[in-house]
Amino acid sequence: MEFSTWLTFFAASWAISISPGPGAIAAMSAGLNHGFRYGYVIIIGLVLGIWSQLLIVGVGLGALIGASATAFTVVKWLGVGYLVWLGIQQWRAPARPMVALSDSQEVVTQRRLVLRAWMINVVNPKGTVFLLAVVPQFIDVSQPLLPQYLIIGTTLALTDMVVMSGYTALASRVLGALKESHHIRAMNRIFGSLFVLAGSLLALFKRSN
Repeated sequence: MEFSTWLTFFAASWAISISPGPGAIAAMSAGLNHGFRYGYVIIIGLVLGIWSQLLIVGVGLGALIGASATAFTVVKWLGVGYLVWLGIQQWRAPARPMVALSDSQEVVTQRRLVLRAWMINVVNPKGTVFLLAVVPQFIDVSQPLLPQYLIIGTTLALTDMVVMSGYTALASRVLGALKESHHIRAMNRIFGSLFVLAGSLLALFKRSN
């Protein structure tokens, strides 16, 4: 991949990462509920989800989702259901201040946070369709494909880690200012509603013909 091509993709990847979506909501939710140091691991799951999407596109399964109405619909409604379920869980979360990791009340493991974030990106067909539309523009088919996909995957991971860490840190700062249970309850319900909204928007998403 030529440097000028990579530079263009690098600029595009920032726009991709900054644009609000389920990943940003998940990062802010983790920062709100667990603080930055603990909630930051969710970014690992988000990046793994991006790489999974890129792998799907790279091996051709993305083309199947893009061409098959049935495959697209199945993946889309899996994503809708998962986001709505996360929203309900967030809405019903107990209104308690953040606790230390050693506290026995902490029941959400970092492994669970990573898996949750990975699922958010993997079952989002918008990501697959987007990568199908964007990635081929930066691929030179006359050159080996694996190094190009590695560069693209690394670039997406870098920008997403920076942006999502910003979202997580911002939410964790908000968390530090929340002392009363009704404040925490209100924030939980805001983020729960945002997850449900993201699921509703995904339900309205259609493949371009």
